[in-house]
Amino acid sequence: MRRIILILTLLTVLFVSPTANAEYRWGVGAGVNINSLTFKQDITPVKKNVGGQANIIGELMFPGIGFGVDFGLGYNMQGAKVDLGSKEIWSEEYGNENLIIHSLYIPIHLRFKYTRLDGLEDKIAPMAYFGPEFNIQLGHSKCDAIKFSGGDLGLTLGVGAELFKRFQISGAYTWGMTYVLKTKLLQNYSAKSGQWSVRAAYFF
Repeated sequence: MRRIILILTLLTVLFVSPTANAEYRWGVGAGVNINSLTFKQDITPVKKNVGGQANIIGELMFPGIGFGVDFGLGYNMQGAKVDLGSKEIWSEEYGNENLIIHSLYIPIHLRFKYTRLDGLEDKIAPMAYFGPEFNIQLGHSKCDAIKFSGGDLGLTLGVGAELFKRFQISGAYTWGMTYVLKTKLLQNYSAKSGQWSVRAAYFF
């Protein structure tokens, strides 16, 4: 895990280094998420929840090779419904709790865009991206049985297309690498986030 983060960080620094051939632009993005929580042990029933995200995006691409990097800053909402009332340890005080987390969202992706399509890339260009996404928790649902982590790290893989050199539409999945919350009563009973998302962006 540490090696992956180190490699991604070094590659990001390499791509962001000033170069005359790089093309930089920025835009705005938004997405809809389907979120879930995976606990260390399958004890508590969990149901998926719908969230969303919005951010400002910077993109740095190198013409001719199709590789580049994107990075951003924005808002992300994640979480799920956890039925604490199904177990006696919580049943007296808690029920089906809707655990929502509001975070400052920082994505950093390596990306590839295929543009050697004999002019068709001006209308549509396939693309893919992969990299870490950091969430710094700004607020969350109130539930005294839960302790929130304050932030988490995920790895995202996405595929999609760029339309008319302005619009980008993609689907992605984010694997939680660190825990987002844990229970106070059970020791080390923590959960990581998993997130499917559909994302759209417009570049200026």
